[in-house]
Amino acid sequence: MSPTVSAGQPLVIVLLGPTASGKTDLAIALAQALDLAVLNVDSRQLYRQMDIGTAKPTAAQRGQARHELLDLRDPDQPINLQEFRAIAEAQLKAELSRKPLALLAGGSGLYLQALTQGLEPPAVPPQPQLRSQLAALGQPLCHELLRQGDPVAGSRIAPADAVRTQRALEVLYATGRPLSSQQGATPPPWRVLELGLNPTDLAARIASRTRSLFTSGLVNETEALITRFGAELPLLKTIGYAEAKQLLAGELSEADSIRLCEQRTRQFAKRQRTWFRRRHAPIWLEERNTEMQLAHALSTVKHVLG
Repeated sequence: MSPTVSAGQPLVIVLLGPTASGKTDLAIALAQALDLAVLNVDSRQLYRQMDIGTAKPTAAQRGQARHELLDLRDPDQPINLQEFRAIAEAQLKAELSRKPLALLAGGSGLYLQALTQGLEPPAVPPQPQLRSQLAALGQPLCHELLRQGDPVAGSRIAPADAVRTQRALEVLYATGRPLSSQQGATPPPWRVLELGLNPTDLAARIASRTRSLFTSGLVNETEALITRFGAELPLLKTIGYAEAKQLLAGELSEADSIRLCEQRTRQFAKRQRTWFRRRHAPIWLEERNTEMQLAHALSTVKHVLG
């Protein structure tokens, strides 16, 4: 299918959904059908050497369709929302200069909101010294400080999310104002078509994905990250890596690591579903297989393009 875009603003297709919902396979199929690149909007896939634990597209999958916004930095160099938005918008503009149609795919709600709704994070540069001090305090205390100083951000940011907790505190201390009060929005210069995946068998998909992570080398990948960047690397608190780290430390058995990882992933998926329900209005693709989802998606795109 090679649609002709109607006059006016270009169209950005957004494929969103909770973790393990099948976004990668459908994104590749859409990219092939529409001659597009897949622009990643998964906040953990931005980092090099975090491949298995983030379910990053494999080399074979990248060979099926061009992927962008992957492997932008090493994991000891966090990318905040403002930086991601600048990088991603530049990539989007490059894609839209080739043809007035682009494809975003991912499950990181705040990052998607920045691109689709023009969310404007405060312009506070990273402050390494403050981040080191916050890391030394420990994540439980930092999150409690955030809940006291910015209750809105504290309720939105997961207690274990050290990267976003530190960023919110960084903004609070640098400006004296809560992050939640500084996030304005300017609509982007493109139309947005949101397509959503929310399969009824998500729990089974998460269980299968979790087992696959551990059998595919997650523990070895985690060990390599610890060796290079240290055991206190904040991104090692990410689901999957945290459990593998505990396994390596002898704090959990392999069975308990898998069980805990699966449990935390289900909880995360529930939060993602809540976010998408409250902050987005996608057309849900209810079909059970990628081929049928693709047909529905292409029909919708064709209808929107006119």
